[in-house]
Amino acid sequence: MSSLNLDDFTDLIERPDGGVRRDAEERRARQTLPPGALGRLDELGEWLSAAQSSVPVRPVERPRVVLFAGDHGIAAQGVSARPAGGAADLVRAVLAGESPVAVLARRLDVPVRVVDMALDCDPAELPAEVAGHRVRRGSGRIDTEDALTSGEAEQALRAGMAVADEEADSGTDLVVLGDVSVGGTTAAATLVAALCGTDASVVTGRGGDPIDDLAWMRKCAAVRDALRRARPVLGDQLELLATVGGADLAAMTGFLLQCAVRRTPVILDGVVASAAALVAQRVAFRAPDWWLAGHDSGEPAQAKALDRMALDPLLAHGVKVGEGAGGLLALPLVRAAAALSAELPEREPEPAAPEAEPDPVPTASETEPSVPSAE
Repeated sequence: MSSLNLDDFTDLIERPDGGVRRDAEERRARQTLPPGALGRLDELGEWLSAAQSSVPVRPVERPRVVLFAGDHGIAAQGVSARPAGGAADLVRAVLAGESPVAVLARRLDVPVRVVDMALDCDPAELPAEVAGHRVRRGSGRIDTEDALTSGEAEQALRAGMAVADEEADSGTDLVVLGDVSVGGTTAAATLVAALCGTDASVVTGRGGDPIDDLAWMRKCAAVRDALRRARPVLGDQLELLATVGGADLAAMTGFLLQCAVRRTPVILDGVVASAAALVAQRVAFRAPDWWLAGHDSGEPAQAKALDRMALDPLLAHGVKVGEGAGGLLALPLVRAAAALSAELPEREPEPAAPEAEPDPVPTASETEPSVPSAE
């Protein structure tokens, strides 16, 4: 397998069409409802128009939830309320339709795809379409060892790219990106702290299943120790993912980059997706123009990453469950913006004012001065 040159993404990724966005703004200005009356829905409709290169905007008809799954070795240090190696059970709940994202997706008629990258279970226990891209069984304990080898990191990133191509080729027109992991928020916090130059305590949250104070202190210590290992490789994003990321985070990074190449818009879910997005931004600075922040999960690392990428969350409901649920809640908002942008009527053009008749041109006799007659 040839070495992957991440610098190529800088040339491959273009911004959404600025000319189309201006056309969408002009069309919005002609509609009966005054511009600005719909708040952020106006901005969303114009962003989607630019992403689709279409005025009026097309409806979002084939969205999909894509979840990358993995276990992280750092979970064995008691940094999560969930048991180490327990992500496979979360995946089974999604596949059985029993998790929050599965319930929401069923109601919104959105298919859910789960991609196993590093679950700590026998791959034979999962459907072949779930386990087909697996890189390894569990990612390494990032406070004392690398999460992946360099080869595994590249393999995971390429797997994410392949999934993005599969989705684009199948007609998916918008993706909600999330994760199913145990220990993933610790790796995500480390990546955000490393890329933003902050301390562990600034980015360490309590996770989707909130941990107590003692577990939070263990998590801070794990992020601090992993951060020491991350700093020497900050200049190489693939090595950074190998050192303190994980197979799921590396795959999500590749997925986001390739979605931008394929002009596929993405709604980011929580802190893990946001951390992968921050790594992808370091690779290709135009890539975030293809993403929306679905919601504010309350995780400090997510807030730090979104601020660095200048992405403003669409919702702030305090949804912490992860697994794409919060991001999926933002989908109806995007669909509403598309519908309003496309279907609101335009004002009738004002009738042209009648042209004024020109003043008559005076004749020569009228313009010549009169000569007084001789008496």
